[in-house]
Amino acid sequence: MARFLLSGFADEIDKDLKVQVKELRRLDINLIEIRGVYGKPVTDYSENEVKEFKKILDDNGIKVSALGSPIGKIGILDDFSPHLDKFKHAINLAGILETNYIRMFSFYIPENESPEKYRDEVLERWYRFVEAAKNTGIILTHENEKGIYGDNAERCLDIIESMNVSYVRAVFDPANFIQCNVETFPKAYNMLKPYICYMHIKDAYYENGKVVPAGFGDGKVPEIIKDLDKSVDKEMVLSLEPHLGSFEGLANLQRELDLSNMEESGPGKFEIAVTALRNILKELGK
Repeated sequence: MARFLLSGFADEIDKDLKVQVKELRRLDINLIEIRGVYGKPVTDYSENEVKEFKKILDDNGIKVSALGSPIGKIGILDDFSPHLDKFKHAINLAGILETNYIRMFSFYIPENESPEKYRDEVLERWYRFVEAAKNTGIILTHENEKGIYGDNAERCLDIIESMNVSYVRAVFDPANFIQCNVETFPKAYNMLKPYICYMHIKDAYYENGKVVPAGFGDGKVPEIIKDLDKSVDKEMVLSLEPHLGSFEGLANLQRELDLSNMEESGPGKFEIAVTALRNILKELGK
């Protein structure tokens, strides 16, 4: 059985890292997928600045589950050289933050053009990432995302199998697949299952792509977590990425939370996401 560990993008709580840490501790979460700090991507900061962030995390008992980088979130026709330099910087930052994981993407494809047209260029760029990360101990975790080459399970698998190294793996995001009209379970999940190193926890509706808490949408998050629990005999990080507004089923959580300021409150939205996930885990006896 899996040992599930909760983490999350705490920049959705607040841009201030100290507030992020305070709320994570209040929610009894001691991991963070660090992405945005004081309104900027963490990869935009210097090594010395990130050392200061690490001290704040250390002082509060928070470890970094992954560096939530924007690497690969540029157009496939954009200049790659400075982006590769940023990736190398991200590797250094991951070392400072004492995490082995860098979350990444596979480049935006021009609108109304076939992703397959750009396959060779996507793979060539990923080969460059792989070469730069060789012998660093860093695991490059590809996230499925709308608009990029790896927006469906087949192309996510194509990237991972084409790289053919142990340190390119998948982050499975159910909501992003739903927004691309991809069946999350069993189809996409079973295709990528051997390569999933952790999950992003958010759900969504096929009808309009709206993001909702885990278990309230069409992403079959409970089914996926249940299968992971049966299939994985190790720690598995579930990283919360709420992206919440109002949602159907809100009343189901009313008794457990004060939702009066949900629309304005980053902490409130994050707590809703945490509660929904913990309810799923509770059903599994976790």
